[in-house]
Amino acid sequence: MTSHPQYPEYSLSDNKQLLDTSFIHRFLSQEAYWSKGKTEASVQQSIDHSICFGLYHEGQQAGFARVISDQTDFAYLLDVFIDYPHRNKGLSKWLLQHILSDDRFATCKFMLATTDAHGLYNQLGFEPVVFHEKFMERKKQVPVVRESQ
Repeated sequence: MTSHPQYPEYSLSDNKQLLDTSFIHRFLSQEAYWSKGKTEASVQQSIDHSICFGLYHEGQQAGFARVISDQTDFAYLLDVFIDYPHRNKGLSKWLLQHILSDDRFATCKFMLATTDAHGLYNQLGFEPVVFHEKFMERKKQVPVVRESQ
């Protein structure tokens, strides 16, 4: 656990056992524009397969972020949020600085997607990416085609 220098009642941890998955599911499925309707099972699976960071106020979950990474070349930051009563204290910046300085990601290029937090991420060195034909994606709903044997 790492305590906030200005707000000692806040702490950060990457210990998944401390995460309040019901709280995280509620926020992601009901409040976050990027994941409305997400199931509790999918939230749990995403936590199981990610490096997660919890923000706590006096031991109660107040924020969250997770990273998908090979811990060598690439890291994708997602599901970053601070619950409403805890906003406007610089906690999201502190959480992100903590993640970005984590030794596991020292050699990683970070990516993320946002529609409303460009100012925050710019302060931390993120810049817009110009995509072109070398980038490709595969949508989730495309079924896998298997060759018949």
